[in-house]
Amino acid sequence: MDHYGHMNLAPYVAVFDMATDVLWPSLGLGPAFRARNLGTFAAENWVSYRKEVRLDDPLSAGSEVLAHDEKRLLIRHRLFHAEAGFESARCELLFLCVDLLTRRVCPWPEEVRAAFATSPSGPPPERLGLRR
Repeated sequence: MDHYGHMNLAPYVAVFDMATDVLWPSLGLGPAFRARNLGTFAAENWVSYRKEVRLDDPLSAGSEVLAHDEKRLLIRHRLFHAEAGFESARCELLFLCVDLLTRRVCPWPEEVRAAFATSPSGPPPERLGLRR
């Protein structure tokens, strides 16, 4: 919490990062992905604050795949007040598939791209895209 008594910007980013960790296994990303020396690096993120939340407010998050291509994945997380139901914030994130041995961008494995295609999708992105 900040000096205004509400959640400040850095904790929002941390919560959205935790939401990414929750989403990854459903997309084939996580320990098995890393065991193949592959990883995900965030290239961009955008956060939109909708309504404040305060200390001890219960939160929940939802995630969706917005777009993907051979080497990129665009997702959105939405943060809600778990009791009142209002949306507090949303975050769009652009991730790259990275070969962890060379530290270079590389293509997603086919089965991972298949998981992207079958995951819940949402409305079009508000700010980010696969390409600039």
